[in-house]
Amino acid sequence: MSAALFGKICWVLLVAGWYVIRYPFERRAKRRRVQKTARGRAETVRMLISLSGLGILPGIFVATGFPRFATYSPSPVQTGLGVAAMIAALVLFRLTHKALGRMWSVSLDIREKHELVTSGIYRQVRHPMYTAFWTMALAQALLLPNLVAGLAGLVGFGTLYFLRVGPEEAMMEETFGQAYRDYRARTARLVPGIY
Repeated sequence: MSAALFGKICWVLLVAGWYVIRYPFERRAKRRRVQKTARGRAETVRMLISLSGLGILPGIFVATGFPRFATYSPSPVQTGLGVAAMIAALVLFRLTHKALGRMWSVSLDIREKHELVTSGIYRQVRHPMYTAFWTMALAQALLLPNLVAGLAGLVGFGTLYFLRVGPEEAMMEETFGQAYRDYRARTARLVPGIY
Protein backbone atom coordinates (compact mmCIF):
# COMPACT_ATOMS: atom_id res chain seq x y z
CA MET A 1 0.00 0.00 0.00
CA SER A 2 1.35 3.42 -0.91
CA ALA A 3 1.95 6.12 1.69
CA ALA A 4 -0.62 8.31 -0.13
CA LEU A 5 -3.37 5.69 0.09
CA PHE A 6 -2.50 4.87 3.70
CA GLY A 7 -2.66 8.59 4.55
CA LYS A 8 -6.11 8.91 2.98
CA ILE A 9 -7.38 5.89 4.91
CA CYS A 10 -5.99 7.35 8.14
CA TRP A 11 -7.67 10.69 7.42
CA VAL A 12 -11.02 8.90 7.03
CA LEU A 13 -10.37 7.09 10.34
CA LEU A 14 -9.55 10.44 11.97
CA VAL A 15 -12.86 11.96 10.86
CA ALA A 16 -14.76 8.81 11.90
CA GLY A 17 -13.00 8.80 15.29
CA TRP A 18 -13.82 12.46 15.82
CA TYR A 19 -17.49 11.76 15.08
CA VAL A 20 -17.64 8.70 17.35
CA ILE A 21 -16.15 10.71 20.23
CA ARG A 22 -18.40 13.74 19.69
CA TYR A 23 -21.76 12.11 18.91
CA PRO A 24 -22.85 11.11 22.45
CA PHE A 25 -21.94 14.55 23.81
CA GLU A 26 -23.84 16.25 21.01
CA ARG A 27 -26.94 14.18 21.81
CA ARG A 28 -26.72 15.02 25.52
CA ALA A 29 -26.12 18.71 24.82
CA LYS A 30 -29.41 18.95 22.92
CA ARG A 31 -31.26 18.00 26.11
CA ARG A 32 -29.85 20.91 28.14
CA ARG A 33 -31.42 24.29 27.70
CA VAL A 34 -29.21 27.09 26.37
CA GLN A 35 -29.33 30.07 28.71
CA LYS A 36 -27.18 32.41 26.63
CA THR A 37 -25.72 32.10 23.14
CA ALA A 38 -23.46 34.03 20.81
CA ARG A 39 -24.63 32.08 17.77
CA GLY A 40 -25.58 34.09 14.76
CA ARG A 41 -24.58 34.78 11.19
CA ALA A 42 -20.90 35.38 12.03
CA GLU A 43 -20.67 32.11 13.98
CA THR A 44 -22.38 30.22 11.14
CA VAL A 45 -19.88 31.62 8.64
CA ARG A 46 -16.93 30.70 10.90
CA MET A 47 -18.26 27.15 11.31
CA LEU A 48 -18.80 26.76 7.54
CA ILE A 49 -15.26 27.94 6.79
CA SER A 50 -13.88 25.45 9.31
CA LEU A 51 -16.07 22.64 7.96
CA SER A 52 -14.91 23.40 4.42
CA GLY A 53 -11.27 23.12 5.44
CA LEU A 54 -11.52 20.14 7.76
CA GLY A 55 -14.26 18.19 6.00
CA ILE A 56 -15.51 19.23 2.58
CA LEU A 57 -12.30 19.98 0.63
CA PRO A 58 -10.33 17.04 2.05
CA GLY A 59 -13.35 14.76 1.61
CA ILE A 60 -13.56 15.71 -2.08
CA PHE A 61 -9.85 15.02 -2.47
CA VAL A 62 -10.05 11.63 -0.77
CA ALA A 63 -13.10 10.63 -2.84
CA THR A 64 -12.04 11.99 -6.24
CA GLY A 65 -8.38 13.07 -6.20
CA PHE A 66 -9.42 16.66 -7.02
CA PRO A 67 -7.55 19.00 -7.32
CA ARG A 68 -4.97 16.81 -9.07
CA PHE A 69 -2.55 19.65 -9.89
CA ALA A 70 -1.76 20.07 -6.17
CA THR A 71 -1.09 16.38 -5.47
CA TYR A 72 2.41 15.14 -4.67
CA SER A 73 4.02 11.88 -3.48
CA PRO A 74 4.42 11.87 0.31
CA SER A 75 7.28 10.23 2.13
CA PRO A 76 6.57 7.43 4.61
CA VAL A 77 8.05 9.68 7.32
CA GLN A 78 5.50 12.40 6.54
CA THR A 79 2.66 9.88 6.69
CA GLY A 80 4.03 8.44 9.95
CA LEU A 81 4.10 11.91 11.50
CA GLY A 82 0.53 12.36 10.29
CA VAL A 83 -0.54 9.15 12.04
CA ALA A 84 1.14 10.34 15.26
CA ALA A 85 -0.69 13.71 15.01
CA MET A 86 -3.95 11.86 14.27
CA ILE A 87 -3.62 9.76 17.42
CA ALA A 88 -2.72 12.81 19.50
CA ALA A 89 -5.75 14.72 18.13
CA LEU A 90 -8.16 11.90 18.96
CA VAL A 91 -6.73 11.52 22.47
CA LEU A 92 -7.10 15.27 23.04
CA PHE A 93 -10.67 15.20 21.70
CA ARG A 94 -11.58 12.42 24.09
CA LEU A 95 -9.95 14.12 27.09
CA THR A 96 -11.66 17.44 26.39
CA HIS A 97 -15.08 15.90 25.92
CA LYS A 98 -14.68 13.80 29.05
CA ALA A 99 -13.65 16.83 31.13
CA LEU A 100 -16.46 19.04 29.78
CA GLY A 101 -19.18 16.44 30.17
CA ARG A 102 -22.55 18.20 30.32
CA MET A 103 -20.93 21.61 29.78
CA TRP A 104 -19.90 20.72 26.21
CA SER A 105 -21.32 22.77 23.37
CA VAL A 106 -20.54 22.88 19.66
CA SER A 107 -20.86 26.66 19.63
CA LEU A 108 -20.63 29.68 21.91
CA ASP A 109 -23.35 28.68 24.37
CA ILE A 110 -23.83 29.00 28.10
CA ARG A 111 -26.15 26.24 29.24
CA GLU A 112 -28.55 26.22 32.15
CA LYS A 113 -26.57 25.67 35.41
CA HIS A 114 -23.33 26.07 33.49
CA GLU A 115 -20.16 25.53 35.51
CA LEU A 116 -16.63 26.66 34.75
CA VAL A 117 -14.61 23.51 33.99
CA THR A 118 -11.07 23.72 35.37
CA SER A 119 -10.30 20.04 35.98
CA GLY A 120 -8.81 17.28 33.88
CA ILE A 121 -7.07 18.58 30.80
CA TYR A 122 -8.56 22.02 31.53
CA ARG A 123 -6.36 22.31 34.62
CA GLN A 124 -3.46 23.65 32.50
CA VAL A 125 -5.04 24.69 29.20
CA ARG A 126 -8.12 26.88 28.69
CA HIS A 127 -8.89 25.68 25.17
CA PRO A 128 -7.70 22.09 24.74
CA MET A 129 -10.51 21.46 22.25
CA TYR A 130 -8.89 24.05 19.99
CA THR A 131 -5.53 22.38 20.59
CA ALA A 132 -7.14 19.13 19.43
CA PHE A 133 -8.48 20.80 16.28
CA TRP A 134 -5.09 22.38 15.49
CA THR A 135 -3.56 18.92 15.89
CA MET A 136 -6.25 17.46 13.62
CA ALA A 137 -5.51 20.12 11.00
CA LEU A 138 -1.80 19.31 11.25
CA ALA A 139 -2.57 15.58 10.88
CA GLN A 140 -4.63 16.36 7.78
CA ALA A 141 -1.78 18.40 6.26
CA LEU A 142 0.59 15.47 6.81
CA LEU A 143 -1.79 12.66 5.81
CA LEU A 144 -3.26 14.13 2.63
CA PRO A 145 -0.62 14.65 -0.07
CA ASN A 146 -2.34 17.58 -1.71
CA LEU A 147 -1.34 21.19 -1.15
CA VAL A 148 -4.94 22.42 -1.34
CA ALA A 149 -6.84 19.69 0.53
CA GLY A 150 -4.06 19.00 3.02
CA LEU A 151 -3.54 22.60 4.06
CA ALA A 152 -7.25 23.53 3.93
CA GLY A 153 -7.71 22.40 7.53
CA LEU A 154 -5.06 24.78 8.85
CA VAL A 155 -6.64 27.67 6.93
CA GLY A 156 -10.26 26.72 7.68
CA PHE A 157 -9.84 25.98 11.36
CA GLY A 158 -7.34 28.83 11.76
CA THR A 159 -9.99 31.25 10.50
CA LEU A 160 -12.54 29.93 13.01
CA TYR A 161 -10.03 29.96 15.86
CA PHE A 162 -8.70 33.48 15.40
CA LEU A 163 -12.17 34.96 14.90
CA ARG A 164 -13.80 33.02 17.76
CA VAL A 165 -11.38 32.69 20.68
CA GLY A 166 -11.64 36.36 21.71
CA PRO A 167 -15.45 36.44 21.81
CA GLU A 168 -15.47 33.08 23.60
CA GLU A 169 -13.14 34.30 26.33
CA ALA A 170 -15.16 37.51 26.69
CA MET A 171 -18.34 35.45 27.10
CA MET A 172 -16.70 33.27 29.75
CA GLU A 173 -15.43 36.32 31.63
CA GLU A 174 -18.86 37.93 31.50
CA THR A 175 -20.46 34.73 32.81
CA PHE A 176 -17.93 33.69 35.46
CA GLY A 177 -16.27 37.01 36.33
CA GLN A 178 -13.29 36.86 38.67
CA ALA A 179 -13.26 33.06 38.69
CA TYR A 180 -12.57 33.07 34.95
CA ARG A 181 -10.00 35.89 35.22
CA ASP A 182 -8.13 33.88 37.87
CA TYR A 183 -8.36 30.74 35.73
CA ARG A 184 -7.10 32.63 32.67
CA ALA A 185 -4.16 34.01 34.66
CA ARG A 186 -2.94 30.54 35.68
CA THR A 187 -3.47 28.66 32.41
CA ALA A 188 -2.16 28.72 28.86
CA ARG A 189 -4.54 29.24 25.99
CA LEU A 190 -3.46 26.21 23.89
CA VAL A 191 -0.09 24.75 24.93
CA PRO A 192 1.16 24.71 28.54
CA GLY A 193 4.18 26.96 29.05
CA ILE A 194 4.13 28.22 25.44
CA TYR A 195 0.84 29.92 24.49
